[in-house]
Amino acid sequence: MKTKGVGDVIKKAVKLLLVAALLLPATGCWSRRELNDLAIAAAIGIDKRNGEFEVSAQVTVPGEVASKKTGGDSSMPVVTFYAKGKTVFEAVRKLTTITPRKIYFSHIRMLVFGEDLAREGIAETLDVLSRDHELRTDFYIAVVKGASAKELLAIFTPMEKIPANRLFSSLEISDKTWGQTAAVHLDEFIDTLVSKGKSPALTGIRIIGDPVLGSSKENIERIDVPVSLKYVGIGVFNKDKLVGWLNVDESRGYNYITDEIQNTTEVVPCPQGGRISTEVIRSKTELKGKVVNGSPQAYVHVRVEQNVADVGCNLDLTKPKTIVQLEAMTRGVIEDKINKVVHAAQRDYKVDIFGFGEAIRRDNPRMWKKWEKDWNRHFEDMTVNVKVEVKIRGIGTVSNSILKEMEER
Repeated sequence: MKTKGVGDVIKKAVKLLLVAALLLPATGCWSRRELNDLAIAAAIGIDKRNGEFEVSAQVTVPGEVASKKTGGDSSMPVVTFYAKGKTVFEAVRKLTTITPRKIYFSHIRMLVFGEDLAREGIAETLDVLSRDHELRTDFYIAVVKGASAKELLAIFTPMEKIPANRLFSSLEISDKTWGQTAAVHLDEFIDTLVSKGKSPALTGIRIIGDPVLGSSKENIERIDVPVSLKYVGIGVFNKDKLVGWLNVDESRGYNYITDEIQNTTEVVPCPQGGRISTEVIRSKTELKGKVVNGSPQAYVHVRVEQNVADVGCNLDLTKPKTIVQLEAMTRGVIEDKINKVVHAAQRDYKVDIFGFGEAIRRDNPRMWKKWEKDWNRHFEDMTVNVKVEVKIRGIGTVSNSILKEMEER
């Protein structure tokens, strides 16, 4: 009997490995889904009507999104489907009865809630979204002020073919350069929702104009867009229920306290009339909590750096005392915004949306254990100490305003 040599065994093993390597590309990915079998959703809207949830899915039409046609015969780049169910999950599954493809939600940009549902409570809807393993959490959440999510997702917007992309980009830009909005992701909202020392807040969107006209193609075919979408302040939540809205100044004050101001504009009145606009280029907030004589207190310390943007009054910016005066005036404007939003939260809504409770927990865990179950009641009466420091870093390429130059001549 002839035995095999070591070389023959090695050759056979190499052949088997080569065959296995050649077969690997043919196995494919077990979880792969063909693009032609999917409808990719760009936004989800959730409302509640007559005890049932209504889910709106704004779905892209790939051929039209990529199309370079400029004629008037092109189809819409998106289509919105609607379905109702006793739960959000049931409504989502019911969408399959009216769509030619299974809707794929992994790439959504926006999640919007109608105001009626937000006031009733959104915890149930968040539960199903947080459990979905296919859903990423890098989309933004907002509330439709004074309308339904269904109406909002039917609006066509100019400049961006996909309205959801327009909403996403606009919120991102506004959050970075204006400071009136709050760009919140799903995981951030849920973390705040389950926290005992801070209540959530979400940006509001309003439909400006007639929603019926906004859902027609005419809305993107005119130079003067008849219907538009606008971000309007921040909604205050008590647990998962919307309880009210902050106005423009209060929303900016909220973002100063929560250290979310990246860049914004402050308008300061001049002593002899007129106004000066400044550009806030940096803002850093330090938030602390302390227990003083058995009572909670919060300390908000804001450091702001700014440049002079435009001068609409007669001020001599070459003088150091003028710069000091302008810094003091800006400090007063920012402090006023902060005090207004604190007053609104304590007196009107009675919820801590700033995280003062978390600051108390970090400073004095023993006292926090006594207060955490009914923290908002203690928050209503707590003293909030506000300190703002402002430094002007630049006055632009000219030293004085045109008004000052004209007066001197």
